[in-house]
Amino acid sequence: MSRRFSLSCAGASLAALLVAAPAIAQEASATFLSPDGTELGTATLSEAAEGGVLVTLDVGGLPPSAWVAFHVHETGECDPETDHESAGGHFNPDDSAHGYFAEGGPHAGDMPNQYVDGDGMLRAEVFNSYITLAEGETSVMGRALMIHADPDDYESQPTGDAGDRIACAVIE
Repeated sequence: MSRRFSLSCAGASLAALLVAAPAIAQEASATFLSPDGTELGTATLSEAAEGGVLVTLDVGGLPPSAWVAFHVHETGECDPETDHESAGGHFNPDDSAHGYFAEGGPHAGDMPNQYVDGDGMLRAEVFNSYITLAEGETSVMGRALMIHADPDDYESQPTGDAGDRIACAVIE
């Protein structure tokens, strides 16, 4: 076998592997800050193969043994001096109603309430089929994740009566 033939076969095999290999999932991360600016934990966001984003949370320093609301907010700014009001309202690219139980809802920033354990730790995986990490109208890159002090009632407009903003993280 000639050297030219061997290199040619190796190149063809490499090209076949590259075509057959699945695309690497796009990922992002976010670091949660308390209203006083203390780092509380992180989130990892992973783009799903068929759309949507899986958000993995590992956040401490939260109210123990409590349900809390969890949303995507429109602006990627978590300024503790504004109690995270700098993150704006909920991410809502199609102007839908807020909440799973509201007619015309939910919007893209809505996610299920999360339970914080007795030690103030929130460890969860949340899938949101309405958002993406890729460029476009539903992209959450550069936006914020928000944990609120109270559970979302899934119907009050525009925020679900979720209470104070207790942890904010910019998606990068």
